[in-house]
Amino acid sequence: MTATLSVAAILAESARRYPQRVAVVDGDQRVTYAQLWREALTYAAALRDLGVRPGDRVALQCPNVVDFPRAYYGILALGAVVVPVHLLLTAPEVAYTLRDSDARLLVCHPAVAAAGAAAAELAGVTVVAPADLAHAAPLRSYASREPQDPAVVLYTSGTTGQPKGAVLTHLNLVLNATVNVFDANDARPTDVVLGCLPLFHTFGQTVGMNGTFRLGATLVMLARFTGDAALDLMLAEGVDVFHGVPTMYLALLDAAAHRAELPRLRLCISGGASLPVAVLERFNAAFATSIFEGYGLSETSPTATTNQPHFGTRAGTVGHPIWGVEVEVARAEVDDRVELLPPGELGEIVIRGHNVFAGYLGRPEDTALAVVDGWFRSGDLGTKDADGFVTIVDRKKDIVIRGGFNVYPREVEEVLARHPGVAQVAVIGVPDPVHGEEICAVVVPADGAALVAEDLVAWSREHLGRHKYPRQVRVVAALPLGPSHKVLKRELRRTVVAMTPSIGVTDT
Repeated sequence: MTATLSVAAILAESARRYPQRVAVVDGDQRVTYAQLWREALTYAAALRDLGVRPGDRVALQCPNVVDFPRAYYGILALGAVVVPVHLLLTAPEVAYTLRDSDARLLVCHPAVAAAGAAAAELAGVTVVAPADLAHAAPLRSYASREPQDPAVVLYTSGTTGQPKGAVLTHLNLVLNATVNVFDANDARPTDVVLGCLPLFHTFGQTVGMNGTFRLGATLVMLARFTGDAALDLMLAEGVDVFHGVPTMYLALLDAAAHRAELPRLRLCISGGASLPVAVLERFNAAFATSIFEGYGLSETSPTATTNQPHFGTRAGTVGHPIWGVEVEVARAEVDDRVELLPPGELGEIVIRGHNVFAGYLGRPEDTALAVVDGWFRSGDLGTKDADGFVTIVDRKKDIVIRGGFNVYPREVEEVLARHPGVAQVAVIGVPDPVHGEEICAVVVPADGAALVAEDLVAWSREHLGRHKYPRQVRVVAALPLGPSHKVLKRELRRTVVAMTPSIGVTDT
């Protein structure tokens, strides 16, 4: 007999154990675990009646409202595979996802129906709204799946070409959610978690939604994140757990500056991008809490490492590997094999364990490049010290090579983030006829700060090595953010050359 495992069990078991506990708060709606599971089984039956079969892929385009978990777990309960769709994609981009995934159906929320319907027509795929699935007689239970069967296909951002579908198994996702809440973090069944990270994204989906439901805690939905909206909702609903990316922490800090009352946050987790230590320190002081920074990728379900109470925390690091996962540093310039480096040496972060994906959908060559000698090659550069703490230095592709010297943007960003006039900063390389690449800092001024670019260059020269400080500074009102609130450096690189520089320094 083959062992079975399904991500659907996360919701099914909490409905069995805590039927009357509130699973989701969405505006005025308070949906219990029993109710949410019954609705998921109803959606599953409706999808079956539309011809969806176990193993079929079903695309889901939905904001952070209760319809997302209804449809997500409904698709899984039927034994089908969820293909979450980014909300900010154009119709042709959504159509690409539908075609590439060979989606049988698109479940599209009315809030994004214009793009979804147009995409479905382009791809020749049937589209239904969540409300269309609400009237069937619910399934008796969920379909059995094998642990290595696909559960979710997450599309990468496509920074190095067309987006690729990372295939995550039931084993990947059940274990990642379980380890996150029972081993890696001090999560509790009494938690009230703010669900503001996009649920179509791996961080919000696994750490936020699946982790919360695995524990039997409560997820408070926030469809459109702003600092003020988040603080209002936290206070109104007694939220005590926050998961966010660095730009969200900055937004909360800005909003907190004008308030007398702040929520009592017991547990805060940061991921998705490197959190400047200066922001971590300011947030911990303002909210009287501790941020636990972690690290992961779509291909690792996502969590690979995090600062954990068991091992202690160290600011500026992403902590230790989670239970059952190995994270090491390999020689970055060697592509065809994995050569592990000793503690303290800089190289490419490599990962193996229950969290590593099954491969890229329909792309065996790309999978073979990504998984070498049983290790997933992350594309991130970092170190692992003698105490086991992992530090991410930068993406391999983000390194600036100025005059033959490697400059790591994150190191420069950490320094500039401590300037009192800087609210946000992103450092990129721009073409330069003399040095090959020049270092450019794109900065957002702090509220009320009259940021003078020349002064920032001079300040940087005092705090950074001669080959590291930015010779070019652009002052902007805001940095471009993706749907998961991460800074889009590729967008900056496209636009920054066309911008009039605030200052350009040509010395060597």
